[in-house]
Amino acid sequence: MLVQTNGPSEPWAAKEKTNRTVGSERENQPIVSAISFQQVSEETLLLKLSGSWKLGGDLPSVEDVASRIATGKPVRTVAFDAEDLGAWDAGLLTFLVKVGDLCRQKKIELDSRNLPDGVHRLLALATAVPEVKDTGKEEGRESWFARIGGQAIEAIRSSRQMLEFVGEATVTLARLAIGRVRMRRSDLMLIIQECGADALPIVSLISVLIGLILAFVGAVQLKLFGAEVYIASLVAIGMTREMGAMMAAIIMAGRTGAAFAAQLGTMQVNEEIDALKTLGVSPMEFLVLPRMIALVLMMPLLCIYADLVGILGGLAVGVGAFDITLTQYAEQTLEALNMRHILIGVVKAAVFGVIIAVSGCLRGMQCGRSATEVGYAATSAVVTAIVWIIVADGLFAVITNVLDI
Repeated sequence: MLVQTNGPSEPWAAKEKTNRTVGSERENQPIVSAISFQQVSEETLLLKLSGSWKLGGDLPSVEDVASRIATGKPVRTVAFDAEDLGAWDAGLLTFLVKVGDLCRQKKIELDSRNLPDGVHRLLALATAVPEVKDTGKEEGRESWFARIGGQAIEAIRSSRQMLEFVGEATVTLARLAIGRVRMRRSDLMLIIQECGADALPIVSLISVLIGLILAFVGAVQLKLFGAEVYIASLVAIGMTREMGAMMAAIIMAGRTGAAFAAQLGTMQVNEEIDALKTLGVSPMEFLVLPRMIALVLMMPLLCIYADLVGILGGLAVGVGAFDITLTQYAEQTLEALNMRHILIGVVKAAVFGVIIAVSGCLRGMQCGRSATEVGYAATSAVVTAIVWIIVADGLFAVITNVLDI
């Protein structure tokens, strides 16, 4: 590495950029990289580059330029002379980028016009986007108090958004009552089929298994008293009041609620919801309302179907595994059941349907603009729906106990 400093010379004029030949001129170029300084005017410093500037060689340092600027005459412009420049690679680019950073720090203008065309273009590309200083790494871990506060703020924000969504859905239902909503009946019928008939196989399987489980669990204790016939009462009341609506709701939360969130989330990613808003169509009326109506209508029917299938499952256990006749089981079931038990389960199912629809549509409308966000929306919809289903069921249990029904 050679660093030279020349005295003042005549004013420097920009030279035309020419292509180098591979003949005798290149043979006369120095092999060792070198930089020399020339004060071509009172405020212009010329950096003359010569030799081979390649990585692995002993390249000049930008500190030499900084030292020359600091100790020499005041400089407002730094220019280059690449007449004697030989072969170069990223080593030259690195040096020039550092010189550019130095000039920006000292508020000095950098004139790179006399560099070779390739160097000039690469330098412009390297400096087109500023270096990202903050890579997202945390400076330090937040305190537990700050984390709790952040989570509390997020919970309040999420609760406010949910209340706003429920309020908007309520207003939309009121507009539906007076016939002032825009909704396609074909979409409603299609969603009703998806929420109703298409869900029967999985509801049947789960309900019959729940009936079997209730029968076996009850038989363990009832057998001690020789009262196996009351298995029918246990299964009938348990399915109609509690397990029929609960299991149907959980199935629909995982099946339909997640589907609603994924559908609306994908529409959010594809900007279809934005297009509806641009056309003056309310997404709440066009997308959310049909899904809410379909679930509110189908959940009570699915609950009644789940009750029936669960009772048949208990019948299979009572008649097949214990000394109970078919007539005894049927009579005991009819004696234990009344309209009050059935209505409690149906009302629960309708409320659960609202919860599932609101949770799925809310998370879908809140979805971000990526495939990952669609997955998060579907997962969040299922979790939200199940949590609120359990909360609502607990409230129903308290209310029915207080009212003695």
